[in-house]
Amino acid sequence: MAGSRVSSSLLLPQGLSTGIGYLPHCDPGDAVEFVLRHSPRLPSAPSLPARSRREGMIAQAASGLAGVMIDDDGSIDVDLSLIDPEAPLDDERLSSDAWVGLRAFLNAVADRDGPVKVSLTGPVTLGIALWGAGIEIDLAFRIAGHAVRARIARLVEHVLSRVPQAQVVVFLDEPAMGSLTDEGFPIGPNEGIDLVSSAMAAVEAKAITGLHCCTAVDYRLLLSTGPRILSVPVDDRIAKHSGLVGDFLDRGGWIAWGAVPTDGPIGTSVDRLWRRLSSVWCDLANEGCDPMLLRTNAIITPVCGLAQHGVTQAEQVMEHTSRLAERLQGQATGARISVGA
Repeated sequence: MAGSRVSSSLLLPQGLSTGIGYLPHCDPGDAVEFVLRHSPRLPSAPSLPARSRREGMIAQAASGLAGVMIDDDGSIDVDLSLIDPEAPLDDERLSSDAWVGLRAFLNAVADRDGPVKVSLTGPVTLGIALWGAGIEIDLAFRIAGHAVRARIARLVEHVLSRVPQAQVVVFLDEPAMGSLTDEGFPIGPNEGIDLVSSAMAAVEAKAITGLHCCTAVDYRLLLSTGPRILSVPVDDRIAKHSGLVGDFLDRGGWIAWGAVPTDGPIGTSVDRLWRRLSSVWCDLANEGCDPMLLRTNAIITPVCGLAQHGVTQAEQVMEHTSRLAERLQGQATGARISVGA
């Protein structure tokens, strides 16, 4: 199974928080300042669809594809006569309007020697979008697989060329994986797993790979793709998969817990959010997961990106994320001390 690729050598600081990537800012400088202030230990390169729809999830992923045009509103148009699944991306330098947030981020962290996080849309989600734009199913997912493998390799190379001393963490954002087992989904689960696994395998020698899915999903499918970090919402149902989760953690995997909701009010205190996260950990520990690894191999994030929020709302979400990470760091440190680490 692809999940066996997880390595016990993955080393990250404990008690980390980070963002999912999409922010509501229009000014790249403001967005980068926001990121560095709220998640200084694992900053995440922002995408800014409010600045340009070309930085939206699908528009950014489809930029540079032969035969695909990106409209000003972020929608995609396809010229079937120009489609070529093997054509190289025509934005190898990531210099187009789709990557302004990334470029501003890399300028700001050029001297950084700690971990940095970048993200891009995964091949299942991109394939669905291309199919919806009129490309035949098999061809759409063939193009998506080729494009994401090329893009993720280029993205990691570009980050390392700009910040050579950094530890690169790269996430594939795959909301469509939550529907892989639905009746009528255009590809089967195994094909979806292979697409995502192949993309992550292209960079696993140079970067820490992560998989983010903010929708209800079969955890077995996600872990079968072989991420080193699994990014999912805090969900009581994960305890039903405690064996898979425990094995993943035992093999050195990390979980990025989407502990701060992005679809409604979050309150003024993190106490309720912390109790829910702790309850999930307790349920997993009761089912056999190592309680120390649940805390030491954990990152705190919002559930999803914040592009649909106002800047003030985004500030509150990330403040809660940071506060939860501070509690996590205290528990992780205490857990290690208690076992003499």
